[in-house]
Amino acid sequence: MIIVLLGPPGAGKGTQGERLAARLDVPKVATGDVLRAAVRDGTPLGLEAKAAMDRGDLVPDAVIMGIMREALASPTAANGAILDGVVRTTPQAQGLTDALAALGRKVDAVLLFEIDEDELVRRLSGRTTCDVCQRPFFGREPGETCSEGGQTGTLVRRKDDEPDAIRKRMQVYRDQTAPVIDWYASHGANMVRVDALGSLEDVEQRVLTALGIA
Repeated sequence: MIIVLLGPPGAGKGTQGERLAARLDVPKVATGDVLRAAVRDGTPLGLEAKAAMDRGDLVPDAVIMGIMREALASPTAANGAILDGVVRTTPQAQGLTDALAALGRKVDAVLLFEIDEDELVRRLSGRTTCDVCQRPFFGREPGETCSEGGQTGTLVRRKDDEPDAIRKRMQVYRDQTAPVIDWYASHGANMVRVDALGSLEDVEQRVLTALGIA
């Protein structure tokens, strides 16, 4: 299955995407990860991306989707993939559709995580992040130590996790993602809405039930 994850920052789609990927035994593919890998490996598209970044420009959607197409064509994605952060705008939704069509594939489901904005502000404003591995933590304070991945880091609270910054990010998300939701709906996508409020286990069960794989 090819599943696209949509949802506001902090809704838990990354964590649920990892759980779903493990359940389906497919990779979770994130734009940032495949972009960094392409740059690191020096692929032709990776070199194009690096040139854009070195100029201080955004990497063009065509380059990103080309890199994504290569990732989805790899043997590791033969049985599907969970796509996290791949589609943020309608041009990217169309680009992904075209990239998949070139591989004879399509998006099987769009998983939309929904959560109340006030709850999201409460959740994210209590989040700290390791300055080394970038893993998020909830209920832990800045200055505490993280030892994940064999490296020692320090937990910090990012500026974009302050309440005012969170609400601004939510507005950007609404402005960008509402048209994406409409685009997928108008193109007959299997849109699956999931209440993202609750424990990890509760939300995971809602995801599996909604997809019919519980």
